[in-house]
Amino acid sequence: MVDSPVSDELVSSGRRRAVLAKLPRMYRADGTAIRVLLVDDEVALTSLVSLALAYEGWVVEVAHDGASALQRYRDQRPDVVVLDIMLPDTDGIRLLKQLREVEQSSPTLFLTARDSVDDRIIGLTAGGDDYMTKPFSLEELVARLRGLLRRSMMTTSDEDSRIVVGDLLLDETSYEVNRGGDPIALTTTEFELLRYLMRNPRRVLSRAQILDRVWNYDFAGKASIVDLYVSYLRKKIDAGRPSMIHTVRGVGYVLRPAE
Repeated sequence: MVDSPVSDELVSSGRRRAVLAKLPRMYRADGTAIRVLLVDDEVALTSLVSLALAYEGWVVEVAHDGASALQRYRDQRPDVVVLDIMLPDTDGIRLLKQLREVEQSSPTLFLTARDSVDDRIIGLTAGGDDYMTKPFSLEELVARLRGLLRRSMMTTSDEDSRIVVGDLLLDETSYEVNRGGDPIALTTTEFELLRYLMRNPRRVLSRAQILDRVWNYDFAGKASIVDLYVSYLRKKIDAGRPSMIHTVRGVGYVLRPAE
């Protein structure tokens, strides 16, 4: 391992946060947090990377050896894996094969000090989806993981038209909405409002943002139109069920999976 796995330009945490904060948040299809398994025996590195990924809103599980990594993978089924090749009890290539026997779908990025072309080829042909060498930039690592997640979440065109948050499903192609399998009839404006909320799960949206996005103008400054249509949606989406649409007093509204 190298002594300084992270590049010197990231010594300033303030600068790091300023760069990462510009990226829109990513969530799983059901609106819950992205799950990451980080496997490396360098405690300083895993601590720093964990902080950066937690700032993205992601949940990070850390393992410092192959045995604990395999167990955490079985327990958590992460959405993406960051994996060192040199581990105290095994090597990352062998470990990746074991992980693939459990679950084929989690994309994996090798993060290692091995920087030869042959090492890269071996890592990628062994089933790795990306390869980064140390020292590295946290911004680049986050960007690459986001790319892997976008690609892994891509489905067929019909499935791409669907937005899912918890048990609520909206199909942008057929304009159908259902919750828990029960169809819900919406007007055009209600549908556009729900689509905007579902495309931003767990994000608090102000009335001004909603007006601009759904009505495309400020509606003469009458934010009450938002409150009116949210009430319509609640009667259809939340009636008789655990609430998904919540009011954040003094700010706006947020849609979250029902607990």
